[in-house]
Amino acid sequence: MVLVLALLMGSQKVVVFKAPIKGPLAIKDFQHILAGVTSGLHHRDFCRCAEIVTPSLLPPGGMGRHDGRPVNGPLIIAGREFSSRLLLGTGKFSSNGTMRDALEASGAQIVTVALRRADLSGKHDPFANILDFVDSKKFLLLPNTSGAMNAEEAVRLARLSAAAGLPMWVKLEIHPDPHYLLPDPVETLAAAAVLVKEGFTVLPYINADPVLARRLQDVGTATVMPLGSPIGSNRGIETRAQIEIIIKQATVPVVVDAGIGAPSHAAEAIELGADAVLVNTAIAAADDPVRMARAFRQTVEAAREAVEAGLPTRLGQASATSPLSAFLDTL
Repeated sequence: MVLVLALLMGSQKVVVFKAPIKGPLAIKDFQHILAGVTSGLHHRDFCRCAEIVTPSLLPPGGMGRHDGRPVNGPLIIAGREFSSRLLLGTGKFSSNGTMRDALEASGAQIVTVALRRADLSGKHDPFANILDFVDSKKFLLLPNTSGAMNAEEAVRLARLSAAAGLPMWVKLEIHPDPHYLLPDPVETLAAAAVLVKEGFTVLPYINADPVLARRLQDVGTATVMPLGSPIGSNRGIETRAQIEIIIKQATVPVVVDAGIGAPSHAAEAIELGADAVLVNTAIAAADDPVRMARAFRQTVEAAREAVEAGLPTRLGQASATSPLSAFLDTL
């Protein structure tokens, strides 16, 4: 008689273990063998045979994800591929020159710019010339509607951006409360519905609300962008449980936005399963924004590499790295 165990390793392959047994197994016997397999994958008592089953036998995206979003490969938003999973904001930098250098060091390919801070007239206003420091050949310029108090204002800003020749992409931000800058869910959903119908690629900034995220997906937004904590707070991922639900239900990329104050916060978001992160204050307000941008780049890349490699499952109890096995019987 042969016991066959199939284990998901990461999200792209299954390792099948076969071990000979002499008869029916009691629960404790099975637990012992399973502990041995999961803790010592190369032990002679258990790894009699191993083979790789092709990913085609798994549900789309792997066993843990059933929405069709790929676990491996580039970030894809609205059919467009991006190799970087770090998005950058352009506010709070000490100078536009420093911002430009930080953008280069970050490796980011998507850069957000507040439309209220940009000169859309083409006159190169020296006090609103941020667009002159963002190379449109290297970066996708993502206009954002920061400062809009309601859906009507946000839609008007997006239309002005498109009329000025900027991409038909928009980071939708509506936060009427000046103290906490929390996004307005009602106005955000209303504006998203209008902008999607008008052909915009909409990336909405939202509270970590799984219900709202589903509604926005339903109206056709290209992503959902739940906050980790309030804008500029540097408090990290305080909405972890809600973000996990959003990721589980998502059919579009999930970009964690706001509150990311350290590279470790970005890594946490990526390791949770977020597709990307957006960072601004932590880089712009650093003593050395260029070095901080580089640190975020390296951390996001490392976290994504770990996700694709297959992070181990968190257990509720210890699991020995050198398990006891039948060798004791020979002593």
